[in-house]
Amino acid sequence: MSTPDALDPATKAAATSGSDTWHTTAVPGTLRRLTLADGPHGLRKQSEGGDNLGIGDSVPATCFPPAVGLGATWNPDLVRRVGAALGTEANALGVDVLLGPGMNIKRSPLGGRNFEYVSEDPHVTERVAAALVDGIQSQGVGACVKHFAANNQETDRMRVSADVDDRTLREIYLRAFEHVVRTADPAMVMCAYNRINGVHASQDPWLLTTLLRDEWGFDGAVVSDWGAVVDRVAAVRAGLDLEMPPSHTDRLVTEAVQRGELDESVLDTVVDRLRRLQERVSSDTSRPAEHDSHDALAREAAGEAVVLLRNEGGTLPLDPGRSVALIGEFARTPRFQGGGSSHVVPTTVRNALDALTEAVPGGVTFAPGFTLDGRPDSGLVDEAVAAAAANDTAVLFLGLPEAAESEGFDRSGIGLPHDQLALLDRVREVTDRVVVVLSNGGVVSVNEWQHQADAVLEGWLLGQAGGAALADVLTGAVSPSGRLTETIPLRLSDHGSHLAFPGEYGHCVYGEGVFVGYRYFDTLDRPVAYPFGHGLTYTSFAYADAEAKPDGADGWRVAFTVTNTGGYTAAEAAQLYVEVQQDHPTRPRRELTDFAKVTLAPGESTRLELAAGARDLSTWDPLNQRWSLSEGTYTLAVGASCRDLRLRVDVTSEGDRFAPALTARSTIGEWRGHPVGGPVLDELRDQLPPEFREVPEEMLAMADSMPLETLATLSGALSGQDIARLVAETESRRRAAIDRGEITGS
Repeated sequence: MSTPDALDPATKAAATSGSDTWHTTAVPGTLRRLTLADGPHGLRKQSEGGDNLGIGDSVPATCFPPAVGLGATWNPDLVRRVGAALGTEANALGVDVLLGPGMNIKRSPLGGRNFEYVSEDPHVTERVAAALVDGIQSQGVGACVKHFAANNQETDRMRVSADVDDRTLREIYLRAFEHVVRTADPAMVMCAYNRINGVHASQDPWLLTTLLRDEWGFDGAVVSDWGAVVDRVAAVRAGLDLEMPPSHTDRLVTEAVQRGELDESVLDTVVDRLRRLQERVSSDTSRPAEHDSHDALAREAAGEAVVLLRNEGGTLPLDPGRSVALIGEFARTPRFQGGGSSHVVPTTVRNALDALTEAVPGGVTFAPGFTLDGRPDSGLVDEAVAAAAANDTAVLFLGLPEAAESEGFDRSGIGLPHDQLALLDRVREVTDRVVVVLSNGGVVSVNEWQHQADAVLEGWLLGQAGGAALADVLTGAVSPSGRLTETIPLRLSDHGSHLAFPGEYGHCVYGEGVFVGYRYFDTLDRPVAYPFGHGLTYTSFAYADAEAKPDGADGWRVAFTVTNTGGYTAAEAAQLYVEVQQDHPTRPRRELTDFAKVTLAPGESTRLELAAGARDLSTWDPLNQRWSLSEGTYTLAVGASCRDLRLRVDVTSEGDRFAPALTARSTIGEWRGHPVGGPVLDELRDQLPPEFREVPEEMLAMADSMPLETLATLSGALSGQDIARLVAETESRRRAAIDRGEITGS
């Protein structure tokens, strides 16, 4: 095998772009051609002779629930099995790298691609994404996490600058990527279309090299999103290994090397990374795709993804002694995935109409009720109302049409179509038992209509077996166990991102900072329709006997008992949050740190332990570029959602005792609050004339915001030399304290 040194610059440059839309470039004796394919929730390999992108013309494959559904399962073990199935199917079709999972944060409910992403919360995102990567790569197929980074909207997505502060990036938008890189070792990372603070992600050296490789230790390959490269040479220099699809600009890279503008060693490094990539992946086309067992797994995953939002009077599960009117075209023509590059051609599709006809004694009476294109049809409405009036229970399948949400554009609102809400009004007038089943990739508002429904099931987009899974839940064959991974607001205008999404003039300012999703609603104590983590079952669970114990350096584990106190075997997703109370919040009031899903029979109990590590208690310090753990009391709260917390335990942390270096430009407040600088300043004040020693508290408060040298200049009490000696003495004492282990510092 040839080494990069033996290759000429033009050959190396050619290796940094694909040979066509879905393949890397082979270099004889050095690199073989690798096959890439979309695959966040199902393989989308282009058919031979199909169009370049292959959307709608791909080889049939199992369509699992998209990330919106997989995330709602709160079950990493299940997601890992889905990943392994995806890897198996990739093997069968000779795919080396699967382009997924998508793991961007759902900053706004209007995000057009939210169905492809897991959550508004980075912890749920990182756990689900890591499990999917583990599963895919267990089969010898590479996983490619995307879209790196801050890719949270479709509006102007190829040019917009996500203007976001360093702390928010670290705590919200980069955290899941960091976790997956460090723990799951993905083969590839895909950079995003957008700019971050003005710099295109495809050519950002801080993002692709300093952070991803130098700090996090990523040793895989970085690929562009398709068409994301703006400046080919700048991208290669920044750390982009592979441009996709090829843009025929290899010569620009070669010429940059010849002019001395790009060091040839950069290309050597790229070739080395691509060679390591091919050594990691080994597709085995002799293995069968196992579509039948994967369809059963898709049904299981879809069943766990369904979230029971509301169930007044035990309306669900359906009583086998009651007749059922099944209303809504989605019951017959399901929406089971989103539009765009993740669109899978399924091996089969199960609809709820057929599944419920088989599962309900005596079958069901079906009426479509509305058209999928939204055109009014009074005849369909009248037929649906008649069906509802003639049966004991009306089950309405409502949701968003395919044209309402897709890759490529953001949504304009979160309401259901008016014709569907009008149908619900009419049905409610003629029947006393109404169940609504939702089909949607992004959150829809429920506040204006849910009072007309006795039960509401959030059915998301559930993949090819979603119809059968919904029948399982409706009839009680499966007790719902899905949980919300994003807040359902009362109104769109209540959302923290509302005034700043999707931005204008090429910029989107992330003005809500770290207060994303439930972090915003809970910190401000704003009412919501349904909180993050919410989901009912057909049973009930009790929590008891919480106990916290130290776990490593500055971490904690909380043990507690969960008991199934109802009559159904069901699963509970127990959640642990860290809470911090502040009069003037600089961090969210509560944040998820861990969760566990457990299935219990009626009367059964189990003891669980969840963790809150030092990182979970910390915030990012942008001034000192480090994670900072403050001294104080933290509350560890356990429960069934961020607003259904049953047990609380307070723990006290000494913090990391970090003491930064002080300078003449550090403020008086920073000096006074410093473990070394404060005593030094007190000693200095004792040596000053009386008029400077006796300073009223209100004057001190005013002085706290002034740099030391400014206050000295205004007061005339200290010279420049005095300040220099003060700074030097303080730094000497700080270093000695670090050496003694009394504090930490850089």
